[in-house]
Amino acid sequence: MTRYNLARLTPALALFGRAAAIPFVSDATTTVSSAAPTTLLPVPVTNVTSHGPYTGPPPTTTGALSTDVLAPSIPALPPLQQKYDYPADGKLHAPEPAPYTPNDGLGTNGSAPVYRVQSDFDYQSLALALYQEWIELDLFHHGLAKFSEEEFEAAGLTAKDRYLIQFMAEQEVGHATVVTNMLGPEAPKQCTYNYPYTTVREFVDFNQKLTRFGESGVYGFLNHLDSREAATILLQSITTEARQQMIFRQFNGQFPMPVWFETGIPQSWAWTLLAPYISSCPENQTRLIWQNIPKLTVLNQPNPARTNGSNVWNDTIPGDYLNTLSTANISSMAACGNDTCAPAITNNRSIPLSYPGRQVFLSWDDPGQAVGPNNSYVTSTTAGMPKFAAWVSQLNVTYSPLEYISGNSAYTIQPNVSTIEGDPAINGTMFLAVTDLDLFVTPFNISQINPHVRALTIYQAG
Repeated sequence: MTRYNLARLTPALALFGRAAAIPFVSDATTTVSSAAPTTLLPVPVTNVTSHGPYTGPPPTTTGALSTDVLAPSIPALPPLQQKYDYPADGKLHAPEPAPYTPNDGLGTNGSAPVYRVQSDFDYQSLALALYQEWIELDLFHHGLAKFSEEEFEAAGLTAKDRYLIQFMAEQEVGHATVVTNMLGPEAPKQCTYNYPYTTVREFVDFNQKLTRFGESGVYGFLNHLDSREAATILLQSITTEARQQMIFRQFNGQFPMPVWFETGIPQSWAWTLLAPYISSCPENQTRLIWQNIPKLTVLNQPNPARTNGSNVWNDTIPGDYLNTLSTANISSMAACGNDTCAPAITNNRSIPLSYPGRQVFLSWDDPGQAVGPNNSYVTSTTAGMPKFAAWVSQLNVTYSPLEYISGNSAYTIQPNVSTIEGDPAINGTMFLAVTDLDLFVTPFNISQINPHVRALTIYQAG
């Protein structure tokens, strides 16, 4: 049996008292032994017994964590010239530091890795990821406890499917453990939560949307982390979350992976979509710096529970940030049958959920709403009057103009664009915002759009 040699721990790891819980190789060798391998000691997990909205006293502190702010936004600068210097001609341009090893690369000089956050950016990003891991752990357990076997069976989910959800909850214990270790003793703890769903189908739809922004939220910051070691561990956990999102799409009768590239979003987007479902957290819980953006509602959000998923109006659960689909008002004739949208490895729907040229009707909340743990965060925006809808999917941010703007409502037309020929850019569980500017951004600098975002949600394209 293979085991890692944990004989020598770096002082930075030992500070946290859980160093052995971090995958750490102290030298270049791997020993073979019949002895039991070193195992993780999971962080304490509480079975959350309270679910529902926050009912405690008004918070004494509101808003995100903040210190001195140097500017209203980060200015756009031209690319660094050295980014163009490497000739990229397939030849080697420096001596190899070791056999079969090209020159350069980050973290390749032989120094022992330290799995620890290295900056404010690292800490706040991983703390956000930990909040996400905690809610998923509770959410999966909550759905299994809330609904009977008969209700799951009626939705087409068998005992084997339910065990898969249980196993996904167990995965979250591991994810929460390693992220807690990389953050240290002030890492966020498990909270209590408030979910909008009342049926199995709504539970599944909520899950596939929550895991979508959990996955995309990490993709958005992963390559910006100062700690490359922490990024490595987080990458290994988020690949599992990507599979969870795909499975919940399959449980929802949707095509599992309708895009060629998975998008990344800014941390403030992930926190905006997550925070409304956290009711209360332990006293003195670590606060986050990220913005809470006002809610955007898609009045005709496509509904995969209908045969014609695009023929909808107010089919979502009222007030829900994720536009979670409601099954309450679907007649038996309009409901999607088992031949096209039952849980399956894949389904091929003849009527698309949405399509280029579709009118999408939108409304958005004003800022100043109390959200998040203990209602202690407040939605805010620096954007002016919305003028555009920003469609964020795959490698693209595509803008379409808002039409017939009246107060806090408007409509727009779903664009007809491709990432690469044959690959519709607007597809899958994706993100939709209204902005005051059609700012050009790319996957690596997408957070520069934040000062121009007026409201945000998830859109169910396809």
